[in-house]
Amino acid sequence: MARTAFLGLGVMGAPMAGHLVRAGHDVTVWNRTPARAQAWLEHHAGTAADSPADAARGADIVFMCLGDDPDVRAVAGQVLPAMGSGAVLADHTTASAALARDLDAACAQRGVLWLDAPVSGGQAGAQNGQLSIMCGGSHAAFTAARPVMQAYAKAITHAGPAGAGQLTKMVNQICIAGLVQGLAEGLSFARAAGLDPETVIQAISKGAAQSWQMENRWRTMTQGEFGFGFAVDWMRKDLRIALDEARANGAQLPVTALVDQFYAEIQSMGGARWDTSSLIARLNRAGEG
Repeated sequence: MARTAFLGLGVMGAPMAGHLVRAGHDVTVWNRTPARAQAWLEHHAGTAADSPADAARGADIVFMCLGDDPDVRAVAGQVLPAMGSGAVLADHTTASAALARDLDAACAQRGVLWLDAPVSGGQAGAQNGQLSIMCGGSHAAFTAARPVMQAYAKAITHAGPAGAGQLTKMVNQICIAGLVQGLAEGLSFARAAGLDPETVIQAISKGAAQSWQMENRWRTMTQGEFGFGFAVDWMRKDLRIALDEARANGAQLPVTALVDQFYAEIQSMGGARWDTSSLIARLNRAGEG
């Protein structure tokens, strides 16, 4: 069993850290808002630290699950001096590949192993221990972290060197953006055509149109329920990272750029914290107009 630190106890991090405890690992947590760490301790047998450095000191693996590049850079800067040679710093945040490469270099200077390890599966995946993890870093870092991450994962893939995990997560978000818009348009079309949505989904969900989004979101989309799941604000952050990378590497992402603007409209409608399936809301509004 590993001695671990988990930094960031949001809707993803809190259940992930809980799975580490249930798997028998020694877990020390830190959160920018101490009340969240104390709330986590009410349900889990771990320890809370007053600072990221205190949490990381003596840990075999330090996990981060934070907000964006500036958060990751700031916290990593605090924990690296406290980490021992051979320890692993694994970042579950969806961040830029450039940051991952920078931190890999900073870790190497201190003898620390780096792993960028963004996740997919949403809050439900974190709660159920069924996340997919895309990893970038050395084979040694991946080999050390993989058995521990299995506590909350159904699939763990080593995509390549530092930054490859984040690039793979960008592909994930690019695919989801277009898929959710397609599902929203299909359901909107079915409504305009006077079709029963459930009958339509029964007819198409076992064929070529099938997807996780269709299976899990069609009903709430037709009912206008969006108060759950992966927030539009976070999706726009992820798409910004992907679009920035595309501008740097020359990839063409016309649909992704368009869907990003559709999400901006959802934000202007008051849906910043709605689930990403809320793309249908702008179509419904246009239809009602």
